[in-house]
Amino acid sequence: MTTPRVDFLFLNEQDMIDAGVLNMNQCIDEMTEVFKLLSKGDYVMGGKLGNSHGIVLSFPDEPEHEGMPKNGPDRRFCAMPAYLGGDYRIVGCKWYGSNLDNIPKELPRSILMMTLNDADTGAPMAHMSANLLSAWRTGAIPGVGVKYLAKPDSKVIGLLGAGSIGTSTAEAILNSAPNAEVVKIYDVEEKTARILQSRLLEEYNLEVVLVNSIEEAVRDSDIINLATSGEANPRIEKEWMKPGLLITASSSGNFDPDHTIENVRLIVDNWKMYQDVVHEDSYPYNKLEMGVLGRLFLDWIHEGRMTDEIIMDIGDVINGKVPARESEDDVIIFALGGQPVYDVAWGYRVYQNALEKGIGTKLNLWERAYQAR
Repeated sequence: MTTPRVDFLFLNEQDMIDAGVLNMNQCIDEMTEVFKLLSKGDYVMGGKLGNSHGIVLSFPDEPEHEGMPKNGPDRRFCAMPAYLGGDYRIVGCKWYGSNLDNIPKELPRSILMMTLNDADTGAPMAHMSANLLSAWRTGAIPGVGVKYLAKPDSKVIGLLGAGSIGTSTAEAILNSAPNAEVVKIYDVEEKTARILQSRLLEEYNLEVVLVNSIEEAVRDSDIINLATSGEANPRIEKEWMKPGLLITASSSGNFDPDHTIENVRLIVDNWKMYQDVVHEDSYPYNKLEMGVLGRLFLDWIHEGRMTDEIIMDIGDVINGKVPARESEDDVIIFALGGQPVYDVAWGYRVYQNALEKGIGTKLNLWERAYQAR
């Protein structure tokens, strides 16, 4: 018994660039469609409830076996599978290994690949470099948040963290905040902050300044973005928050729980994903190495400080089920957790672009695979 030929498209990093992976406007549009589908429930991810971020493989602090890697900062492997419906109707999985010790080796902290599969047969359709894909889809999410949650006249933007995610996020926020005039950048690594400053000055007609503290970045800002890495957990004091402030959080943040619960609107990318964490992990859920602010809300619920009735999904805002704001002075936290549906959507769009432009290398899985009867 034989089966038909199966081919798939391989896209290296330059192929991805040529196919438009860095097109932030298109990425923001795709992420908006993803949130619409999440609000409708037209998706499936892994886990017991079909809402898992992914399955993580980590190493022990003190391995018993010779040669086994030892736990370290940001050291893990993760598989992130998902199906996305709508016009996509595709299955994909992002796979990555992460290790902060990569940096001295001049490698990215995380090295990622993405595979797309036919949702019916399971046959591979594409296998692609995913570092830029992941960074840009992560950056695009705050851009969607700014588009639907920020005040239209927002002029001052504060960026906490200027690494790869901070950079892609800055582009997305500026694309969604047409009235922006000033960008303030804070990063513990001044060199990193200066690189982002130079890039923004070159690409945008803005005042871009480096500041020396988290407080300087937050005070008087209309939008701030958290994009720190590792165990960084910037403390945002209530006295620093301007009325109407939007906080987009791609990483951890430290907030006063009583003030936040009573005075801040809490909006997430997909609350069901956080609910699934309860079945996968144990309290405290807000482990800093995860860098996921929505887990902080889980801790507050576990501690009896609040219920999840006050938490809203951005997809419901986009689909008109709930309002973004009840008052112009509302302070909003938009907490992001990273979901494989993002990678599936953006990977599929870049794949389609590649097909249209004849980009990539066609590889053969088999001519005719032989199977036992």
